[in-house]
Amino acid sequence: MKTRSIDTSTVAPASRRDFLAVTATGALGAMAAASGGLLLGFGLPARAEIRDTLTTQSAFEPNAFLRIDRTGKVTFVMPVIEMGQGTYTSVPMLIAEELEVDVDKVAIEHSPPDDKIYVNPLIGVQMTGGSTAIRGTYIPLRRAGATARVMLVTAAAARWKVEPSACHAENGQVVHGATGRRLGYGSLVDAAAKLPVPENVALKEPRDFKLIGTPHRRLDTSGKVDGSAKFGIDSRLPGMKFAVVAASPTFGGKLVSLDEAKAKAVPGVTQVVRLGDAVAVVGRHTWAAKQGLAAANPQWDAGPNAQLSTADIVAQLASASQKPGVPARHDGDAAAVMARAARRMDAVYEQPFLAHAAMEPMNCTVHITRAGCDIWVGTQVPGLTQAAVMKVTGLKREQVRIHNHLLGGGFGRRLEFDGTVRAVQIAQQVEGPVQVLWTREEDIQHDMYRPYYYDRLSAGVDATGKALAWTHRIAGSSIVARYSPAWIKNGVDPDAVDGSANQPYGFSDIHVDWVALEPPGVPTAFWRGVGMTRGTFAVESFVDELAAHAKQDPLAYRVALLDKNPRAKAVLQLAAQQADWGKPLPAGQARGIALCTGFGSYIAQVVQVSTDKDGTVQPLHAWCVVDCGVVVNPDTVSAQMESGIVFGLSAALYGEITIKNGRVEQTNFGDYRVLRINEIPQIDVHIVKSLEAPGGIGEPGTSCVMPALTNAIFAASGKRIRKLPVGEQLRTA
Repeated sequence: MKTRSIDTSTVAPASRRDFLAVTATGALGAMAAASGGLLLGFGLPARAEIRDTLTTQSAFEPNAFLRIDRTGKVTFVMPVIEMGQGTYTSVPMLIAEELEVDVDKVAIEHSPPDDKIYVNPLIGVQMTGGSTAIRGTYIPLRRAGATARVMLVTAAAARWKVEPSACHAENGQVVHGATGRRLGYGSLVDAAAKLPVPENVALKEPRDFKLIGTPHRRLDTSGKVDGSAKFGIDSRLPGMKFAVVAASPTFGGKLVSLDEAKAKAVPGVTQVVRLGDAVAVVGRHTWAAKQGLAAANPQWDAGPNAQLSTADIVAQLASASQKPGVPARHDGDAAAVMARAARRMDAVYEQPFLAHAAMEPMNCTVHITRAGCDIWVGTQVPGLTQAAVMKVTGLKREQVRIHNHLLGGGFGRRLEFDGTVRAVQIAQQVEGPVQVLWTREEDIQHDMYRPYYYDRLSAGVDATGKALAWTHRIAGSSIVARYSPAWIKNGVDPDAVDGSANQPYGFSDIHVDWVALEPPGVPTAFWRGVGMTRGTFAVESFVDELAAHAKQDPLAYRVALLDKNPRAKAVLQLAAQQADWGKPLPAGQARGIALCTGFGSYIAQVVQVSTDKDGTVQPLHAWCVVDCGVVVNPDTVSAQMESGIVFGLSAALYGEITIKNGRVEQTNFGDYRVLRINEIPQIDVHIVKSLEAPGGIGEPGTSCVMPALTNAIFAASGKRIRKLPVGEQLRTA
């Protein structure tokens, strides 16, 4: 499938100073948080700016995120999307905390596409990704709630002819402390709407929080249980047709021919749509379309990559990694120190292409009329998706209407809009609304994959095994170069070197560089923490190797390198304590430990595994300690760590996309395995109480568990896993 570059040259900040600047529309100042956490304020648009953005009108609309009607109903326009990570619970808690309302009674509405008003301030566009949902909204949405509260209190005080300071808000009402008089928000909205919007309002002190920091049930659970929650695939419109699509099975291939007559002979098939590198069969229901596609028997020109294999790509990466790359970090003189070290340690780590394999396969419903284009989809980037459709159709922004839905899993796959573009291309040839569906096989074989990475690491150690110098060369694809070229700084893709250039250990002589090499024709994309997953696995595995060479305990070896990183040291030691590190285990069992610092969070994990004589590996127990600063909903954090651990274990044990004769070999969950429910280990999550700036939690849990697992395998079997997935490696040892 052809991938498209998007012009985000105006998206990425030009400098750190620009990145922290207050936006032109706003009343918020930027806030830099300690210890690597970052909170950026963005402006609350004036009423005049949001009239075309909000989907309905209420009596009181103090900003783009809140509406309160005369009944007191509070509607929150959600700037980020829910894809299973809990944002539709945690994020409303921020508004409800400052507005003093019951979060269970807040109505949630998807925000419309608008990269200005609903911008993710940490990224620069309207996007849910990068573990930024809480980090990016923590201050702005609290400010939005507090602003509305202040205006309502002011309106009540004016009616009572008292000072606002004599009143306070609680449970959707304004209370006059001296007399106990109360007015519900609904009775105050008309008066509040006439007041000027204050530019600066005080936020609560953490000691006064009622919601933030307390567990709260998921607000989206009931709808998912009773079926009322709507995902993109649930879209149904009068007269809607269904299309099943097939793209060229080889990268860069083209459609040559098909049997249209046989396809149309299938009962229920209404149309065949030909595209250059794909075909879609349209029917009155999905089964007809699927059967029609099989009958069409499309034939393909394999194109320029007909002989491409995984081995070819690995050979190219291995060759490229022999040459110096673009420096991402250079402290001291690692080469000189290594030259005079007692011993040089070297290792190569490889990590495969990975598919996203979200439970909801790719789908999109499109209706094109003379008036414009309506799209029903689940996307992490509604603004960018709208822009892509405008480019395809030539329509104006107001003519392209994105109706966003819950996502049945994203993991970065729905940061891309290729599926929507494909659906629009098909809909341009179909009368009436059409839902374009990808089968599971099509979804896996035409994903945009996490890149294959090839890492070379070296360390110079003294006679005791202490590491004196460290070098790390990363060879692989650059997602950022395609997705947002402006994010490339000094020739370095910041995502590709994440977890490596900023690794947590205190090496005074360290050199990290990056060699960009794109796999021929293979589209790559973000995958639940690309650089962090790759970097953490390589770094934590190699540190473990150094500890083994020094005949030192892996925990103690790490702790000695963390004197300048107290938060990292604390989570590492606490994870070991939680797991009873050092306690004797039965034969064939062992524990491994790993550390991950990224997205403003500090995470340590211990994994206990068993191995048997035939090479079977079974993760038995995982302990996770997370310091993610201020916690909004502890239940969300625990759930994200648990899901990240399962996701990461699946990838480390089984996850691998391989290519043969220019096409992906895997087709479904039979050969692209995830952990079965009976294979999931016991998971214990411990959350560190902290007042540091909020950190991200969606991706680092996945990153940390992979090396914790493989380090445990080494401790149990003596087999060092340098290439993922683990697969059959122990059986062939």
